[in-house]
Amino acid sequence: MDGRRRGIGLALVLIGVLGLVLFVGFFAIQPRTYAGWGPMGGMNGPGMMGGYNANPTGPRITIDQATQIAETYLTSTGNPNLAIDEIMEFQDDFYVLYYEKNTGVRAFEMLIDPYTGRIFPEYGPNMTWNTKYGMMGGGMMGSERGAPTADMPVTKDQAAKIAENYLKSNLPGTSLEDPDVFYGYYTIHILRDGKIYGMLSVNGYNGLVWYHSWHGQFIQMKQF
Repeated sequence: MDGRRRGIGLALVLIGVLGLVLFVGFFAIQPRTYAGWGPMGGMNGPGMMGGYNANPTGPRITIDQATQIAETYLTSTGNPNLAIDEIMEFQDDFYVLYYEKNTGVRAFEMLIDPYTGRIFPEYGPNMTWNTKYGMMGGGMMGSERGAPTADMPVTKDQAAKIAENYLKSNLPGTSLEDPDVFYGYYTIHILRDGKIYGMLSVNGYNGLVWYHSWHGQFIQMKQF
């Protein structure tokens, strides 16, 4: 009986190992793209520094109020080399783009909850691909450690081509604006009929595409 049990146990282990090999093999051959991922890789819970309001009620804040919040956050970084480039209002958030004055390189991206006014780092590439201001670089937004570069193996023109190919397959009828250069990646506005439709990012080292699926419908933009 003991020998039979050991045999059954060994068979179950072999089945488990075979299943794991097949599981890993399946994902190894999938297209190398993060396109379509939601906040923090698909999770719908709150993000860092507060995140979205799970049950939005009451009036939305205005884009002028979002501007005040973005400027207050800018002051809190204590970094005089940073400035706001643009604020975009979407259905589900306000998107804020900060850049470096001395280099012109885009520094990082923030989101503002349209109901609570909480400001927090944008999900996705901003946190995981940003080699200077993201979690994989200088820590939290506003810090500057190390010497990352905006000179990446995937050039700006190559990133645009990668993005164009992605749109042809996934969002036919759309076009692109000029890529914004960050440390480690590019973020690109997507247009439909000449109007903002959404945005995506392209990794500057391996060409991976990450579509920003968390914004919702575009409403308006304020440039600085």
